Amino acid sequence: MREETAVAESIRVLLVDDQELIRYGLRLVLDAQPDIEVVAEAADGAEALRAARQLQPDVVLMDVRMPGMDGIEATKQLSAALPNVRVLVLTTYDRDEFAFGALQAGAAGFLLKNTRPDELVAAVRTVRTGDAVVSPRVTAKLIELAAPHLPGPAGREAGNQLSLLSEREREVFLLVGRGLTNAEIAQTLHLSESTVKAHFGRILVKLNLPSRVQAVIRAYELGVVNVGG
Repeated sequence: MREETAVAESIRVLLVDDQELIRYGLRLVLDAQPDIEVVAEAADGAEALRAARQLQPDVVLMDVRMPGMDGIEATKQLSAALPNVRVLVLTTYDRDEFAFGALQAGAAGFLLKNTRPDELVAAVRTVRTGDAVVSPRVTAKLIELAAPHLPGPAGREAGNQLSLLSEREREVFLLVGRGLTNAEIAQTLHLSESTVKAHFGRILVKLNLPSRVQAVIRAYELGVVNVGG
């Protein structure tokens, strides 16, 4: 009975990468964990979508640069069709515009392929709970790289969205957009970390944002943070 319960509670992972060796290495790391189960592998986005629809994994580790359907399109379709499935983007470079595109498409996090095994395991567990795992600073780097492709501030629409926030929430939103962690924001604004977390939670609700990643992106889109600022 205990074994059945453990299996039911395992984090079910789908691996997506066109390189078999990469998938093999990821599987070795994840299958060694008692609470994580790799349920399938896929070599491209189309195959990943078919497997995800059939198996309903909790987390998808998604390479962004693949032949055929790439990780951006696959993430976009996955996010629309299976919103409860969390996508972690995998890439070789921390300034990969493809990774940024996947974040915009709804990915919950961003990992470099040379991430340490313990960090990979922690990331899978974290996104399963609904949190983002991407470093805000890495997200900011990606946004600066992709800034020419972002829509500019939406004038009245931007003002309307920002008017939903209190003065303190705007301060927190600005610092989130600049890539600061909650601890750093707390130190900057002379607040407790729990207070910052509460403010940030209200920001997500008021702006209808699913994660910190999307909050950083929105800060740039609304002109709250400028490239380099």
